[in-house]
Amino acid sequence: MNIDVQILYSFGGETVMYKPKEFIFKEGEHSQYYFQIISGKVKLNTFTENGKEFIHNILGNNQSFGDPLLFIEKLYPTNAVSLQATEVVRVPKKNFIEMLKTHPDLSLEVNMCLSQRLYYNSLMVRNIASADPIQRLKGLLDYLKSYHDGDCQQCFPVELTRQQIADLTGLRVETVIRTIKKMVNQEIIKMEGRRILY
Repeated sequence: MNIDVQILYSFGGETVMYKPKEFIFKEGEHSQYYFQIISGKVKLNTFTENGKEFIHNILGNNQSFGDPLLFIEKLYPTNAVSLQATEVVRVPKKNFIEMLKTHPDLSLEVNMCLSQRLYYNSLMVRNIASADPIQRLKGLLDYLKSYHDGDCQQCFPVELTRQQIADLTGLRVETVIRTIKKMVNQEIIKMEGRRILY
């Protein structure tokens, strides 16, 4: 979701800069802010008991995070970590709710965005459960593409490393590399150098 930054500033939004690998929030903390990325990248992740990282999503410019928990009294289920120097606008929870009351059109937009995330999360869960690596990767790509405007064929650039794709799908890197080759051969995706286009 992308709210006009001037509106965010008018409701107490402030710009915060994060260094690479800096935590924006940690799993188990209370949700206090709406976050919207101006520039940079943020990953949402958790770690298993044995320390293996599981990436839930990687977000970039004009994307928001942390907003679903502003409506319920629950703790963050993930960490949010900057992947590079990242500039974020954050709005305190109370101000964010006030903004939605003042601008009902934004409230509808938030609802639509949350509904879309729920829908694609359901698809993602179903695809991750599949034993077929192509189905898993396709599910991930559909999910990532859902966060971006436009539905052109094979023009959405996937800004993830092979390792990040493996972490997001629960596959091994070698399996991801083989599966990408198969998907290119089946014309599901295109390659531009090392970058995947979906």
